[in-house]
Amino acid sequence: MQFKHPELLYALFLLLIPIIVHLFQLRKFEKVNFTNVAFLKEAKLQARKSSQIKKWLILFTRLLLLACIVLAFAQPFTTKTNAFKSKKETVIYLDNSFSMQAKGSQGQLLKRAVQDIIEHVPEDENITFLTNNSVFKNTTIKTIKNELLQLDYAATPLTTQAAFLKSNTFFSKEKSSLKNLIYISDFQESNNRFSIEKDSLKTNYFVQLKPVNTENVAIDSAFISEKTASEIQLTVLLKNNGKLIENLPVSLFNNDTLIAKTSVSIEKAANTTFTLPTNKIVNGKITIDDASLQFDNSLFFNINNTSKVNVLTINEADDNFLKRIYTADEFNYTASELKQLNYNILEAQNLIVLNEINTIPSALITALKQFASQGGALVIIPSNSITITSYNDLLQNFQSTFKDFNKTEKRITTINYAHPLFNNGVFEKKVSNFQYPKVNGLYIINAANSSSILKYEDNSPFLFQNKNTFVFTSALNSDNSNFKNSPLIVPTLYNIGKFSFKIPELYYTIGKNNSFEVNTQLQQDAVLTLSNTTVNMIPEQQLFNNKVLIKTSETPNTASIYQVKNKTEIIKNVSYNYDRTESNLLYTNLSNTENINLNNSVAQVFDTIKSDAKINALWKWFYFCTSVFTY
Repeated sequence: MQFKHPELLYALFLLLIPIIVHLFQLRKFEKVNFTNVAFLKEAKLQARKSSQIKKWLILFTRLLLLACIVLAFAQPFTTKTNAFKSKKETVIYLDNSFSMQAKGSQGQLLKRAVQDIIEHVPEDENITFLTNNSVFKNTTIKTIKNELLQLDYAATPLTTQAAFLKSNTFFSKEKSSLKNLIYISDFQESNNRFSIEKDSLKTNYFVQLKPVNTENVAIDSAFISEKTASEIQLTVLLKNNGKLIENLPVSLFNNDTLIAKTSVSIEKAANTTFTLPTNKIVNGKITIDDASLQFDNSLFFNINNTSKVNVLTINEADDNFLKRIYTADEFNYTASELKQLNYNILEAQNLIVLNEINTIPSALITALKQFASQGGALVIIPSNSITITSYNDLLQNFQSTFKDFNKTEKRITTINYAHPLFNNGVFEKKVSNFQYPKVNGLYIINAANSSSILKYEDNSPFLFQNKNTFVFTSALNSDNSNFKNSPLIVPTLYNIGKFSFKIPELYYTIGKNNSFEVNTQLQQDAVLTLSNTTVNMIPEQQLFNNKVLIKTSETPNTASIYQVKNKTEIIKNVSYNYDRTESNLLYTNLSNTENINLNNSVAQVFDTIKSDAKINALWKWFYFCTSVFTY
């Protein structure tokens, strides 16, 4: 039992007054002579006993009457919480990820949750409401009702732990306030485990919404599986989270034109292949028909005109091995002798290879430093008799220096599989027993803040990278090394060439860090934009001499095909799709999660909160008792 006015309980000390009156009888008795009192003796004994009982009953009644009066004015009540605390704080988190598109018993989980919130939260109660991509702080349901009814799905959902921690930041640090966190989600199963610490100042109400059907078919991914001079084989991977489907139609569009259609039988996973012409621009869209989640029923992709990588080799040694790697179908390869080099073509290149030059001229060093600072990639292959000072003048720009030449045979035994040159499927598995290439002599290198790509048996670098510069520590000519005959040379140098210019991929995933380069030259203060029929945005970009590097992460946030524009000129198209993580309709079991109150519906949790906060006023009963005793 609690009291609205507990300070009035001090009035209970007034109960001492009847007690004092009872203990000190202040009446004086007067003797009266009577002739014969023998017959009164028996009556006197009976009267004395009756009088004592009446006195105690009167005392008890007075005490009870006075206590009831005091308690009635103190206004006692009962409740499960301290309802008369000075402040009440309510934070509501509503998960609006794509998995909430699933249908429950009363429609889509998200839409039903919004309706329940509107119906059960008092219109004028101060709350903080947040989703994966929006926050309404210190507001009321009445104020944000329209925003709730128009609430859309978020392409980049928060993890359970991240959403919980973010929600807690909106509570004050006041210990006297009543804090309630209402977390509404389907709690889709993920690898991100979460735990809830006990907090005596806050109550965590978790509402797990469950769909009536967990079956879903999704277009998982698409990739080019084979490419010839005339055809491209586009493979589409589909995944099924449900029973076997015998005949699932899959359609392929170019812009709005249907160009191909097929069907697949799918149990857990399946793939199908479409054939496209090699030299045709395709603004593609792959679609399926599935009644469950809608966001993964389509996948956008682009096949643009191939942008070739400009490669220049400056030679004082044989470059035939480079010509065989940088072929005309993907690279614009230019070779030049050092003495005949045209410095005017340097800034137009994406990759420059110094092929065993003995001495690097000062003018070339200056030009290469400027080239690298503008985003150009550089490969340095030393000869066996270099002028170390000229090389170090260039390498110092990349925090590296050559030392003495060591005429010692060493084997190249270690591959850095995690390096971007090799982590894109070059090797199906780690190889430990291949025929190691070797060198007969090498330069001792001092390379700070560099990443080793290939290493000798003593863990010193054979090839290392610093920013966009790749340096070999040994000559590659046949007299000094058999690396040219190794299977490593083609993927290594080929991927360096591809690294020097990031050609846009088939599509990108919204919410991830994406980057690609556009081969164009912009005027000062000009910018590239990404746009489709509904939005026009300026992405993060970095301007170089002959290209622009574009970076995106959470924007754009709608799956679509976007045009890369320089003012009104369309340079190329890029596609963005939603992450497919939400397609898997498996859910976390919260029954064993500690420090939460688990509920099955939004209505249930608000009924619980109202029940916990319900006040049972008891003062009326004490008033009734007072009236009875007075009567």
